[in-house]
Formats: sequence, C-alpha cells, structure tokens
Amino acid sequence: MNYAYLRVSTDAQDLANQKLGVSDYALSRGFAPVEWVEDKSSGKTDWRKRPLGSIIDQASPGDVLLVSEVSRLSRSTLGVLEIIQAARERGISVHVIKQNLIADGSTSSHITITVLGLAAQIERELIAARTKEALAARRAAGQILGRPSGQAKNLKLDPHAAQIMDMLTKGVSKRSLARIHGVPPSTLYRWLERRETAGERKKREMELSLIHI
Repeated sequence: MNYAYLRVSTDAQDLANQKLGVSDYALSRGFAPVEWVEDKSSGKTDWRKRPLGSIIDQASPGDVLLVSEVSRLSRSTLGVLEIIQAARERGISVHVIKQNLIADGSTSSHITITVLGLAAQIERELIAARTKEALAARRAAGQILGRPSGQAKNLKLDPHAAQIMDMLTKGVSKRSLARIHGVPPSTLYRWLERRETAGERKKREMELSLIHI
C-alpha cells in the first residue's frame, strides 16, 4: 500500500501544491495509486494521536509513505526522528519529496533527516519569535490586537440547529447538549441567545411579566 500524508493548513493553495508534488512523484516512481490521508489536527498534537500514527500502526512491511517535506511530519526534530524510527521498525519506506530523500535506515539518510528536522524547527522558532516581537511592538503603539468586534456570520453549531432544538424540546439539558457537540456550555448558551429573534425575545419577556403579575 502507498500512503500520501498531507498536513493540511488553512491555505488551500498550500494543500494543492502538496497534492501536486506528491502526485507527480508517485507517478514518476510507480507508486500510484496512493491512499490520500489529510491531517487537520494541530501540529502540536502527539503524532501517535494524529492520522499519521494510524498510518504507521496499520501499514505493513514494504508499504510506502509519501510526504511533501520533513516539516509536515512534526514540528520538532525529536518528533521527526521518532516517526522515522517507528516507520523503520514497521518496515515502511518514507519518501520526502521536496528534499528528494528516502529514509531507508542508512546512516546518511538518518543524518540528513536530523539536519532537515532541526532546520525546520529553528525556522518555526524564529517565525514565532518575530511574530511575538511584532505583536509587542503593535501593543506598545496602542494598536488593538485580535479579531474585530462583532459576531461571526456562521457558527460551529449552526449545522446542528434542528437537532439541538429538537433535543431541547424533548427535555435534554443544555449542558448535555454542549457535551454531545463538543463545545463548552457557554458556547451553546451564546449560540441559543443569538438564534433568538427580537420577536421571540419580546414574547418571552411578555410571558415572564405575566407570571409576575
């Protein structure tokens, strides 16, 4: 089996470039067809808990893992080395396309993987440091950081609106609903408040006022 592992960012163009590079490589090396695996989890998440961990767990000796570049495997040098070692123990061949590198367990490939992983980690740390410095400078200049005020047009719970309202009418507690949909109770409360139209709010206020008469 040939697996193509893609670390998905918010940049659609980046994903398209990854796919293009992996596809061209797979075709030229006779690895097509491949099973595409897109990973949307945070790069900070342990690789064993990401789709990458599932690939390595289920792969068989002789399988091939294609990745566009070393930095897609992990954010740290140690993480990269752990992944390469785990793949080698399973008999999986890891091909890093941009660097034209095959992690075959040889000393030379191990050294190259280590250097590339270290370079990627240093680059990320430098970017993070520059970002912090830029934010600090903006704060010092009195600029307001963060998202602009106002409500988003679409919320996470919107696609589940019908189900949520149906379960509420059946007596399911709001805390239980929040847990079911994987959000904090406060998020569900704010979402319900937003759904409430001005007319519904006025009707509820009138009903409450009648209760207290």
